Amino acid sequence: MSAQPKYLRTPDEYLAFERSSPEKHEYYQGEIFRMGGASNPHNIISVNIIGALRTQTRGKSCRVYASDMRTFIPTGLYTYPDVLIVCGKPEFLDNVFDTLLNPVVIIEILSGSTKNYDRTKKFDHYRSIPSLKAYVLVEQDFARVEIYSRIDDDNVPPERTLWAFQAASSLEETLHLAVVDCTINLADVYEDVELGEQPSEAQ
Repeated sequence: MSAQPKYLRTPDEYLAFERSSPEKHEYYQGEIFRMGGASNPHNIISVNIIGALRTQTRGKSCRVYASDMRTFIPTGLYTYPDVLIVCGKPEFLDNVFDTLLNPVVIIEILSGSTKNYDRTKKFDHYRSIPSLKAYVLVEQDFARVEIYSRIDDDNVPPERTLWAFQAASSLEETLHLAVVDCTINLADVYEDVELGEQPSEAQ
């Protein structure tokens, strides 16, 4: 007995479903995937980052968005990054203005269940965004922030560009997010968060 074929939804069907859903879902290649809720540390870190970046980007024609802003990726992925920054005029998929096209910075807060995806396949998707200049990964269980910054080369397509890497693993350290001229202070990122020890393989 043959298996029933999987029903694949169109992007328009996904958007109609998503806009009426109380929950958030990713969409890719016709399939819809429910996104899980965030933990307490994740939420605290998100608020800390948004607050710090909003203060520093004020007056720079940049906007900071939280995780309710859906983003369309040129690979066909629709998803909800934890934090987004757009500089200049935000561009949207349609006149509903709820699906962003041109983030300059994407920040993901890593959990045990998503960190491998965020580091690999999701980064592969994000690299295809022409406007993206920096991808930031923030651990939620221990102090560590990583920044991947695009090395511009007009002769290389977005999905094949090289990225410079910097990281910090101490609450006394800071990182410079050059594209928006902001400082990421780890003490601010992890304020009010109970942290564990960093695994030896991540040091």
